[in-house]
Amino acid sequence: MQSGILKYERFLFALGGNAILKKDDSGTFDEQLRNTYTSVSGIVDLIGRGRKIVITHGNGPQVGNCLIRVERSSDEIPTLPLFACVAETQGEMGYMIGQALVNRLNDAGLKLPVATVVTQVVVNPNDPMMKKPTKPVGPYYLKEEAVELGKSRGWIMKRLPDGNYRRIVASPHPEDIVEAEAIKLLIDSGVVVIACGGGGIPVYRKNNSYIGIDAVIDKDRASALLAKKVGIEVMVILTSVDSVYLDFGKITQKAINEISIKEIKEYFDGGHFPAGSMGPKIEASIDFLNGGGKVVLITSPQVFEKALKGEVGTFIYP
Repeated sequence: MQSGILKYERFLFALGGNAILKKDDSGTFDEQLRNTYTSVSGIVDLIGRGRKIVITHGNGPQVGNCLIRVERSSDEIPTLPLFACVAETQGEMGYMIGQALVNRLNDAGLKLPVATVVTQVVVNPNDPMMKKPTKPVGPYYLKEEAVELGKSRGWIMKRLPDGNYRRIVASPHPEDIVEAEAIKLLIDSGVVVIACGGGGIPVYRKNNSYIGIDAVIDKDRASALLAKKVGIEVMVILTSVDSVYLDFGKITQKAINEISIKEIKEYFDGGHFPAGSMGPKIEASIDFLNGGGKVVLITSPQVFEKALKGEVGTFIYP
């Protein structure tokens, strides 16, 4: 059984920040680098088949850790705004993904250029989501820890479906991508591009200038926007689960293999996919397909090769 997506040429892979730093990992750099090598293995196979590839990635765990470092060192060195932490993690993670790709390509005997593009994504500073935090960042905490951090640091903490807690920050909708034209030129010329890291560095327009703003843009929403702007046919969202599930975490949970945009939207509108979890992925999938995309695949890096055969994963079609 084949999934049918191999007939297309232009792919976007959206790597979750949790695919690079897993929930139970200690979080060392070496650990993240090893996870990155695993995450890009299936991508290298597609590059070897002549497909044009752009890779985006989340940074939820990493940017949260960056914020902790900033706060704990504030007595000794100047602090960084949140948007600068996004830029910092974009460079760090772009380095990891780029190096892992180049080394994997070399191992496969493939000599192809790989480039990481520092990417700014335009948002509306008056977006209502600026005042309604939804984006989880940083480590996972027990309830007692979350309550204490909320009191001592003024963080907004949210309980997750698994019972753990995480800090949440503002996550406005992306409206434009400053470097989109440059990214398209690179893809068209055969460069494997890493872009929109962490959803992109959030900026807003003022007169003729771009100015950073404190937020973390959802990487799947930014990926859907980028995909439409650079002519992507297949968007692959690599996350921590092998498929999209109905009633996830319940005894009645059921994996979805193939589904139409109409059906998935009905489930989305019915509240099956929560914000800060699978919700933005489904919303981004709908946006991408409505904008001319051919198919979305949601699965995990570990089973991606099986997903190419149609054995696992969730395929969403127009």
